[in-house]
Formats: sequence, C-alpha cells, structure tokens
Amino acid sequence: VVIVQQPTSMCVPRNFPVILKVQAVGTDPLRYQWFNGQQEELAGGTEPSLHLCLQRSEKYICRISDLYCNFVFTDWVKVRVLDSAEGVHRTWRGEPYIIVHPTPHQTVRHGDPFTLRCLALGMPSPQYQWYHNGHVLPKENSEIFEVKSAKADSAGSYLCAVSNVLEERWSEGADVEIATPDKLPTPTFTASDKVALLIGNLNYAHHPRLMAPTMDVHELSNLLQQLGFRVVSLLDLTLQEMEAAIDKFLQLLDRGVYAIFYYAGHGYEHMGRNYLVAVDAPRPYCTANCVCVQRVMRHMQETRAQLNIILLDTCRKWYKHSGPTSEINPLAPLGNTVYGYATTEDAEAFEVQDGGKSTGIFTKYLNKHILQPLKVTHILEQVSEDLGKDQLVCGRQVVEIKHTLKEPRALTDPVGMAGHTVEFRLRNAYWRQANVLPGRRCVDFPCGIQVELSFSALFSNVMLVFGTMRDTGSKAQDCTVNLSSIPQSLVLKVELHYTHPDRKLRLTECVELDVGQPLIASCKFGQRMLEDKRREASPHNLSHASWRTHSPVQPPQPARSSTRKAENACHSSGGAGSFSTNEPVENDENDSNEFTM
Repeated sequence: VVIVQQPTSMCVPRNFPVILKVQAVGTDPLRYQWFNGQQEELAGGTEPSLHLCLQRSEKYICRISDLYCNFVFTDWVKVRVLDSAEGVHRTWRGEPYIIVHPTPHQTVRHGDPFTLRCLALGMPSPQYQWYHNGHVLPKENSEIFEVKSAKADSAGSYLCAVSNVLEERWSEGADVEIATPDKLPTPTFTASDKVALLIGNLNYAHHPRLMAPTMDVHELSNLLQQLGFRVVSLLDLTLQEMEAAIDKFLQLLDRGVYAIFYYAGHGYEHMGRNYLVAVDAPRPYCTANCVCVQRVMRHMQETRAQLNIILLDTCRKWYKHSGPTSEINPLAPLGNTVYGYATTEDAEAFEVQDGGKSTGIFTKYLNKHILQPLKVTHILEQVSEDLGKDQLVCGRQVVEIKHTLKEPRALTDPVGMAGHTVEFRLRNAYWRQANVLPGRRCVDFPCGIQVELSFSALFSNVMLVFGTMRDTGSKAQDCTVNLSSIPQSLVLKVELHYTHPDRKLRLTECVELDVGQPLIASCKFGQRMLEDKRREASPHNLSHASWRTHSPVQPPQPARSSTRKAENACHSSGGAGSFSTNEPVENDENDSNEFTM
C-alpha cells in the first residue's frame, strides 16, 4: 500500500464543515479506518474522506490496508478550532483569514521582553513569516514572535505574512518603540519604505569610456543597503534599458517612500535641464538619445513619495542650441525634492584613477558621509566641503545643492509601515518577483555526473554562476565543466567534458538552462550581454561564468583626474586625423511623454 496524497492539517472556525482526504494505491479492495487523537476508531470513518464539523481541536490519523492485510498509516494531522472567527462566511474556501493582528503600537523599555502575535484560519493550515522594517526575519515562522531582551535595533515596524497554497495575506503593521535608559528621543520621521535606483554607464560605444562607475555604484549600493534601502544597481544601459529601469523604479514608489536616483556617467546640461547619456548614444547625439533628469524627478514626485533625491556624478557642460527650447514645467511645491550635483553649471565632473581603484570624486566623499544620521542636505554640505579641499579638482569642480526640503529628513530614518500596509504588501511582492535570484539547481548528465549550480549577484544586471561537481559517478574520469552564456538570451550552457574509463575516449555532454529573472527579462537587459570566456575547473572545484558587458582591463596608473564629459564629436571626411566638434541637436520635448518599455 502506497499513500500518494496525505491529509492536511487545518485551522477553522467552530462548527465549520471540513473534509480530511487521503489517497492511496495498492491491491484492491483497500480498506480505510480513521482514528482520533486518543487512537479510538471513528464510527463511520471507513472512507478515504472524513467529514467533520467540530466544536474543539482534534488530531486524526488514517490506516489503509489491502486484500492481504498489508497496512500503512498516514501522518498525524490536526484540525485546530478557533472561537474568534467573526466575519468568516460559510462560502470561505480556505485562503488565509487573519483573525488576530499584532498590537499596532508598543513602547518597551530597553532590556524588557515583548511579544507580537498573528493568528489566521486556513485550509490547509497557514504558514507564518515575520518581517522587521521590511526585511525577512529568518526562522521566525510561528504565529508568535518574541524578543526576550529588547535592544535599540529592535525598534521599528513589524509585519507578518500568512500564506498557504491558495493565497498570501499580510497582517497590519506593528510599531515598536524602545525606551532607552538615557531617554533619547525616538526619530520624528519615518519612511514607509526606502528604494534606490543606481545606474553607472562606462563602456560607451561612441564616446570616451570611463573607469569609475563600476566601483562607485558597487560601494554606494552596499552603503544604501546598510541604511535599509531596496537597491537596484545597473551598469552600461542603452536608452531603452534606462527608460525601462526608471519605469520599474517608479513602480516601487508610493506614499511615504524615500526614493534615491543616482547616476554616474557622461552627461550635459542645456537651458536648465540635465541630460544623461546612454551607452548607445550616437555621435553627435541629441536629447532623443538621452534621459532628461527633470522628467525623472517629476515622475518621482507624482508617485507621492515622501522624499525624492537625485544624485548626479556627471558633467554639466552647456551645449548651445539655435532652435526652439523645451518648456520646463515647475514641480509641485511639496517640499520634498533634493538635487545633489557633482559640479556646477557649465563645469565638468572628474573621476580619479589611483592604482587599481577608480572613483568619481563626488561619489568618493558622498560615500564617506552618507551613513551619518543627518538631514540629507547637511550630508551634501559636508560632501561639498571635503570636495572643495581636494587639490586634484580645486578650482575646477564644486558641488551644487538644490532642494525644497521643508523637514529635517535623513537617510537613517527608520521604516514605519503603520498606515501603509497595503502598499508595502504590493511593493514587497513586486520586489521579490524582480530581484530573487535563481535557487541552487542540480544538473544530472546521462553519464551519471551531477553538477550543482549556484548564483550570486554583483549588480542587478550582473549575475555570477558557479558550478560544482557533486557526483562524478563510476562511468567518467578526468572531468571538467564549462559554463557560458548564450548570446542574445539568458540561457546558461553547461558543458561537461570527461574520459570514458573503458573506451578511453574524451566525450562531451551539454545541457542548457534558462535562468532569466523577471526584472532582467522584462527590461531586456540580457539582449546585449556577451558570451563570457569558458572557464574550466578540475573535479570537485568551482567553475563560474558571469553575464556582463566587457570592461577593458587598464594597467595601474598614478592618481589623476579625468572628465566625465562626452565630447560629442564626429570624424570629418577630411582625413583620419581631423575631426570637428558638433553640438548636440536639441529636439523640442513634449513633457507629457511617459517612460514606457
């Protein structure tokens, strides 16, 4: 007798009709007998389905026997009956139904314990997962969350996700305040969430290549994650990809969110507008080949985000324009916008190559101060002071700050989801869909060898893949594995090379896996990714491949500064050594245009 479907535990209201089911195969006829928690036979419980309508909780098990008296028992299951189930309709299908939400507000003394509880009905019984300030709490998977000794970092907002095979539901938010011994005031301001989009363009097709954006984006991403930001970090984007990434970024913004848009790469300014140059911009380029910063800010503000910050580590050289100029629609006076420019109008921004490390000077000092619990504009003022003392750019680059900030909001402000639970639930689901890496996968080859693949993200559009041989079997010797990406796709090609022990032949087997993720796939970031060089590894060692655009290796250089200005020149027909500078062609823009994919 083999059980092919076990009965499932449930959590239901009092007197709610439920059915426990078991499915088995064996030599007919099969006989069934259900027992309760006291191991007593249930009268009438001789069918695969057991119909119940309970007043109290009870455990059940079923014995299945065949014609030859062979028998097996199912797993024990529990039907939990709850009294507090107001509002549950008789047509309820079994999706999670939360009947007890965590206490909305608690003030706890430092060192004291506190408890949060979330209780839900469900068929099958729901699973629980607790979150703190938007981050999952590992191993906190029960209806009760307990902290035995409250600390300063225990403060913040808590949520519980309740799910079963039918649906996922979220509890209301619970804010916990820790009263410290020295009675420090708790932060006045909170964010409903923190989201950042970082873009670094360096490998330009028609303009001078840069060195620093890779390091700048990587280091700033790590620092913002320490501050509790959800960070999307991207390298080398075309215009289509930049617009798609910005569109996805805007979908993560909503009421109360702190939003940061950061860009490192080539750029310019015209008539008060700043333009960011995509890696595929032609030479000469026009505004149609670039992203307008002011339009990005306007769309950020339209999402009702609480704090909108744009940080630009790019040049602002003016380019003349003889045609009609674009009108600049003013932003609404909401007092929540901050611009941090690496340099002033009609000036260049510089990056430094010092040995093996390259960095933009503005981002260098931004990273130095960004973790401080200060008002955003005060952080930028400290960046300005430090950059002004740097002898490499003294008299050539000065930070400029523009803002309408009416409240002393800081990037260190905690996340508080009270009143924003629905928005957070939707945003969290969207974020998980877009950013979860593939899980570990095992690839079995016909020769008997098993290769385990694991994945790691350097940037949101740069993924490393590692391959480890777990089982070489007895039919293969001298094994190596190659990992490579197939051009124009997000398909991983796994090649196994081995020697057959009997035939002494060198053989090859190949398997292809599609490892595309929603954000990468929907933004089409994989279409330009180049096939990496294949890397071999001896048995039981790692072999890895990564998807990324090629960045040329530069020899170590002494400390020096270089501009982030795109020259925007094209070669003339007069000869290989002659060229003429061309101002970018400014197109009159329609401010009603949206970022679309």
